[in-house]
Amino acid sequence: MGRALAVIALWVVTVVLGGCAGTISGPSITTTTPNGTSEQIPVELSKPDGTGPFPAVVIMHDCSGLGPRSSGAPGRWAQELLGRGYVVLLPDSFTTRGHPDGVCTDPSRSRDDVSPARRVRDAYAALAYLRTLPYVDGARVGLMGGSHGGSTTLTSMIAPESDAELPARERRGGFAAAVALYPGCVASRRTWSASGVYRPVAPLLILIGDKDDWTPAEPCRKLTEAAQQAGYPVTIKIYPGAYHSFDSRNPVRYVATRVNPNSQSGRGATTGGDPAAWADSIREVNAFFGRYLR
Repeated sequence: MGRALAVIALWVVTVVLGGCAGTISGPSITTTTPNGTSEQIPVELSKPDGTGPFPAVVIMHDCSGLGPRSSGAPGRWAQELLGRGYVVLLPDSFTTRGHPDGVCTDPSRSRDDVSPARRVRDAYAALAYLRTLPYVDGARVGLMGGSHGGSTTLTSMIAPESDAELPARERRGGFAAAVALYPGCVASRRTWSASGVYRPVAPLLILIGDKDDWTPAEPCRKLTEAAQQAGYPVTIKIYPGAYHSFDSRNPVRYVATRVNPNSQSGRGATTGGDPAAWADSIREVNAFFGRYLR
């Protein structure tokens, strides 16, 4: 398989280390539900050649999930990061919760069961799992995601207001850096802090296209500007002419059935790859994680 990722079997708990870089068969990880009970979700895990310890990145998938309808962007990033010496873990937040085909066009209330706020627990469960692996440097773990996964990344990195928040301790000693690709940055959709300013627990990079009509760039620019003025390590790069999912291989197209709170009708969004933005985003992500995880 080389460095290509494969969809893992669900509920496999034995980690099989291969002799070459590529996908490790298994495992599933233990996360928690909103009411505090434990549950298992499948993951895809890859490691470079060698014994490490390696830096690692948790990738949170977008609204299309990791099944047959996936945008493919999480897998592209996994291959890129694996080739640069990172262990990569992709939690599957959707399949075992009843959404194997994603939630991009699903307006039902059940999509709340896999909201970015809920997926924060998945992100930190993934971090905890990585820190049990002998070939991972637990102090050098980053987080990234696009769209739904980008919003999950933003939410996961918010500094806790108090120790009563979950998972407050995990956040403070958690991810060393994060990249949010075309996330939802509209402040009214979540509370960044008591002051209304987004406060991350570690450096954060936002990459987004200026033609994004699903998660527009302007709210992310304003979020970044306010965070920077308050002294927080948030940076942004906006790609001219790029749409949502600029890091995919798919052609640009408008799909009227996509759930879009930023549309007047609540539906319809444009997505598609942009080779120039994709190439530059690789450079940006490599430099950013190289600065904070290497």
